[in-house]
Amino acid sequence: MVKPAPAGLLFAVVSLTAAATPGQTSGYHGGVHTTSFVREAPMSLTISSPSFTNGGDIAKKFTCDGADVSPQLTWTDPPAGTKAFALLGDDPDAPVGNWNHWTAWNLPLTLRGLPEGVAKDARLADGTEQGRNDFRKTGYNGPCPPPGKPHRYYFKLFALDGKLDLKPGAGKKELEAAMKGHILAQSEWMGRYGR
Repeated sequence: MVKPAPAGLLFAVVSLTAAATPGQTSGYHGGVHTTSFVREAPMSLTISSPSFTNGGDIAKKFTCDGADVSPQLTWTDPPAGTKAFALLGDDPDAPVGNWNHWTAWNLPLTLRGLPEGVAKDARLADGTEQGRNDFRKTGYNGPCPPPGKPHRYYFKLFALDGKLDLKPGAGKKELEAAMKGHILAQSEWMGRYGR
């Protein structure tokens, strides 16, 4: 025979259930009532490169040991509300800490990729703007690590809810600050290079 639950316990369960509204979860943990807001899953965006596999080796032509041209990049349709893209190329394994290789913003919404060998100009014909990397140069400069263990190079794409107003020559820090609160989705593709 199942005993009926005490009235107080039944009331507590009903109260916890009623407290949770759509978009929230509610629970009773260690005698404390908790409610947390559940965010919707981030909208998807995927970047890739036919120039090297994700996690694979980057060819010399895309590095300081070769022609030092940017690799080809492609990406999927962005989420609704996207107005422009931004791009960062970073080496988190550099001896001095993260080293920026490429900073670009206001890539047009119509783009679904970049060709190999993007010009190293501050402003491209389509309106894309490129900032200064940690080599103190405009546009892309490829992997150039010291001898030793291969470094990881991340190409990060951001879908933004508007265009950014950055001064010519802005760098990674300025771009990250300007993007704050405006990123609808992001994705990354990583390659390795060692000497």
